[in-house]
Amino acid sequence: MSSRITIILAGFFLVGALLAGYWGLVLSRPPAEPVAAPVVAPQVAVVQQVVDKASDETRQPVVVLRRDVAPYTPLTADDLLVERLQVAPAGSFQTIEQVLGRSSWRALAAGTWLDHGSFEAGGPLARMIRPHERALALAIDDVIGAAGQLSPGDYVDVLLYLREENSNPQASAQVVLPALRLLSVGKQLGLANDGMPAEPSLEDKARQEQQRTPARTVVLAVPEALASRLLLAAQAGSLRLAVRSAEEKRLARYWADPQGSAKEVDSTNRELYRFSQLAQTPVAKPVASLSAPRGMQIIRGNQSSQPTP
Repeated sequence: MSSRITIILAGFFLVGALLAGYWGLVLSRPPAEPVAAPVVAPQVAVVQQVVDKASDETRQPVVVLRRDVAPYTPLTADDLLVERLQVAPAGSFQTIEQVLGRSSWRALAAGTWLDHGSFEAGGPLARMIRPHERALALAIDDVIGAAGQLSPGDYVDVLLYLREENSNPQASAQVVLPALRLLSVGKQLGLANDGMPAEPSLEDKARQEQQRTPARTVVLAVPEALASRLLLAAQAGSLRLAVRSAEEKRLARYWADPQGSAKEVDSTNRELYRFSQLAQTPVAKPVASLSAPRGMQIIRGNQSSQPTP
């Protein structure tokens, strides 16, 4: 065999060895994992639309204000917007047609949801008291106002301290008016008679600023028959507000019935001490004693005698 044939055979075997090695490497590799098919975008959009539609069907329409509205201004379609909420506030309107052309007695802020109370006359305090009550303001400080821990909705007793003076021979302390409801503390208002906030809720920043400012006044719901008594007590001596327990369930009905509260007024009048003006009872004026006019006297030294007719 010639050397030329030998070289050809060697080259042929070398190529065969390379092919066999490559084939062995291919067979020894682990099988490739199947590539997940990409999610088609239109399918995702369809699913999202179904979810949004199902969620929207559970929501209820509520009419809200798109912008601020001044008092006595008839509402137009541009002022209103229908929002869909999961829970509709009690008494809210569902369609714009229900409030078109109506005007409010007070300014309404943008984002306020409308109800029947939005169109009722009267300010916040007028909507917080009963027909036979009066809202009276009282100046307070940290001592009078229970160390600044008063909150709207609390019930307090008004205590009066009378100093010992010429017109008051003995100092006294007494409850002048029991179980009065706090309507407001400073600028913080409580709830109206319908159980809703008397004014829209404040922003967090405004609420924090309000809490930092100490209250200097409170407004009390006073029965009409006792309003003048509170004014007399404020001028007569020093007042204190004593907070009553929230567990006294009868406080909400203490002055609610004008006829039934007459017994409470009589009981309070009997407990007043050394201050008849607070009891609102007429005081008999002293009548000067009348005596017969004395005739002319003749005085000689330390002796006096009537002249002989």
